[in-house]
Amino acid sequence: MQRHPSRRALMAAGAALALPGAALAQAQAQSKAPLADALAPNPAAFRKAMADFTQGRAAQAEGLLLDVPTLADNPGAVPVKVKVTLPITEQDWCEEIIVLADLNPSPLACRLQFTAAAGTAEAAVRVRLSQSQTLHALARMKSGRLLAASQAVTVAASGCGM
Repeated sequence: MQRHPSRRALMAAGAALALPGAALAQAQAQSKAPLADALAPNPAAFRKAMADFTQGRAAQAEGLLLDVPTLADNPGAVPVKVKVTLPITEQDWCEEIIVLADLNPSPLACRLQFTAAAGTAEAAVRVRLSQSQTLHALARMKSGRLLAASQAVTVAASGCGM
């Protein structure tokens, strides 16, 4: 015969799991601080991502097209188009494009890799933005040339806290 726990035993177990009011308030306060930190801009990560990609070389302003709306009404899905406008040949093609959002908690918004067989280096993606900021696109060509483009975007509300 299987014995079921009494109502009194269930109530005692439930009370043991509940946190007292002061302890609950303290736990909530502590959990909000890391969340706020996680949503804050991370300039060190942005600088590191830029430095890792450029490896100390200067990027040229021509040859890369970045198309982003200047006003984004949905910060959770901002449309971004990136295209290398230089000729793609068997000797020189775009190997990689990255899109960085300088004020996002995690600045690397997108990384795209290409081969010579692609014939073109362009993509359309949607990125999430935490606030109004500048988007940066960088492209690395097989020859070692770096291309750069940037554009400021104003967002209607925060997209990272959704």
